[in-house]
Amino acid sequence: MCFMDKKATRDGFGEGLVELGETRGDVVVLSADLTESTRAGWFKKRFPDRFFAMGVSEQDMICTAAGLALSGKTPFACTFGVFAAGRAWDQVRVSVAYMDLNVKIVRSEEHTSELQSH
Repeated sequence: MCFMDKKATRDGFGEGLVELGETRGDVVVLSADLTESTRAGWFKKRFPDRFFAMGVSEQDMICTAAGLALSGKTPFACTFGVFAAGRAWDQVRVSVAYMDLNVKIVRSEEHTSELQSH
């Protein structure tokens, strides 16, 4: 029987981002002030010129990711699930979905009862 070591999903995500960054120069990462929680910081340490800290501004992060996609980049926009689904919904719909852009929106920490939006 084969057993795999368990790891947090966000750790696997952080490792995957770094692997993608090593093989694809078009990959960029944006974080809405949750760089360590989402493990986007692992990408930031390896590729600081391809990382964008957007602060507590999910709406701006999604619009910036859309612009990066239009310029040929493959952006990964990282935030907590409650903020990606709630605070940036209109920007996702108008700036990303309507134009069918290649933007990856990464949601983590789905236990919304502990995360009250501001």
